[in-house]
Amino acid sequence: MSPDSIAARDIVIGAGPAGLTAALELTRLGYRPLVLEASAQIGGISRTEAYKGYLFDIGGHRFYTKVPEVEQLWHSLLNADEFRTTPRLSRIYFDGKFYKYPLEIFDALGNIGVVESLRSLASYARARLTPHAAETTLEQWVTNRFGRRLYERFFRTYTEKVWGVPCSKIGADWAAQRIQGLSLHKTVWNALTGGRGNTLKTLINEFKYPRCGPGMMWERAAAQIEARGGKIWRGARVAGLQTDGARIQAIQVECAGERQTIPVRSLISSMPLSTLIGSIQPAPPDLIRTAASSLRYRDFLIVCLIIDQERLFPDNWLYIHSPTVRVGRIQNFKNWSAEMVPDPSKTSLGMEYFCNRGDDLWTMADADLIALASRELETLGLARARDVRDGIVIRQLAAYPFYDMDYQQNLAILRGYLAAFGNLQTVGRNGLHRYNNQDHSMLTGLLAARNVAGGHNDLWDVNTERSYQETWLVKDDTP
Repeated sequence: MSPDSIAARDIVIGAGPAGLTAALELTRLGYRPLVLEASAQIGGISRTEAYKGYLFDIGGHRFYTKVPEVEQLWHSLLNADEFRTTPRLSRIYFDGKFYKYPLEIFDALGNIGVVESLRSLASYARARLTPHAAETTLEQWVTNRFGRRLYERFFRTYTEKVWGVPCSKIGADWAAQRIQGLSLHKTVWNALTGGRGNTLKTLINEFKYPRCGPGMMWERAAAQIEARGGKIWRGARVAGLQTDGARIQAIQVECAGERQTIPVRSLISSMPLSTLIGSIQPAPPDLIRTAASSLRYRDFLIVCLIIDQERLFPDNWLYIHSPTVRVGRIQNFKNWSAEMVPDPSKTSLGMEYFCNRGDDLWTMADADLIALASRELETLGLARARDVRDGIVIRQLAAYPFYDMDYQQNLAILRGYLAAFGNLQTVGRNGLHRYNNQDHSMLTGLLAARNVAGGHNDLWDVNTERSYQETWLVKDDTP
């Protein structure tokens, strides 16, 4: 660590989309921020991993937004020829069949069959006649709008794979944020009319994608930050935040075997709120620490397989609703960008498993996970296990903030406490404990940087006041 780095008093914790956007904007405004990243890589869950020349996107990140500031930033970092225009295709796999996504009425009816279609309509009618009086859980929210049978077919199994708990234990807020305004009759009408007269946003047919994955953008952002006088410390762990009750006075950092205490002028944090609260010294009151420790997150791992087949299926990704396998989603990286796969005779897939640190999937040996993913790929009829030539496992902690039944109450307690620190802002998916998309996370970082320069932006309004939604089972760079 060079002596001049100690003078960096505008601190950004985390080098994911929110943190790097904040740091980049700070440099544009004349500041020289210090970015602290605990891992050796930058980009967070939006990084690109490499293995033997193959490139892997951790979760799949479309570059599509209706936030002009974010789109402008993307194109300021990458040239037009560094993006690929990628057709969007994804399907749902359930009960041995593939359903177009978003649902198309005739495709869905053909797969379900006449008898099951009539049963689903009868189930929907019952839900309309006798709805759940309260909508506190995801199960109640979805059943009221689609009926029990469609909930079981298209919502329950996949959602429970993602979160690891029954839908009756997931707050309705998740559905309200991700699939707001939807119901069966609107979905059917949209399918029959092609969306004419529909005020809801429809799923896009194509999107931009960096030719070598999203990490390409974040490496470029990091280079610009450092070229403008900012610094990025990789492998830097936050050991403590010293406060006086009104401001963050200093930050203790462990990096390269050394511990330093750095004075803080402003602090923008994208670390999980539970970790942030645990770093504050003196320790917060018991109520605050209890609320922070009650916030939950979902981890996941991706088993990246290299298949000795030139082409397997046309989708960018598949949602696996079948309960017979544990894989939740499958990315086909060649269909995101051909440059992700160095050998055109091969295909690379990302088999995504949602889990918690310490459970059987998380602790399974890499070789066993590769064998499991290979078997499940064959079970689904997508490829033969013997055609798998190689693989690698990538684990990601705290990938998704979890909306349990108590998270709103706990979050309100933490918001009130953190608001007392005049020079602290939290941003991004984990910094706000909100299911943000990549562009919304970036927007929080952008606005936080402007607040450092004297702005008055409410970061908690991002993805509420300025949100957009897509119809039917909204999923993009989230599970």
